[in-house]
Amino acid sequence: MLVIEVKDSEQLSNALKRLRRKVRDTKLIQELRRRKHFTKPSITRRTEMLKAVYIERKNA
Repeated sequence: MLVIEVKDSEQLSNALKRLRRKVRDTKLIQELRRRKHFTKPSITRRTEMLKAVYIERKNA
């Protein structure tokens, strides 16, 4: 869980900016989207293999 402590003299917009930065850096949104639907391990492996093949073809 992300915790952002807001100081008394700090503006709310600065605290929101720190929260957004922390969410982006921890990749929280991507993890939530990944966990939204269950994917079988075989499908995960297949997509990783296809991604690797694509990268190899692109670099060659």
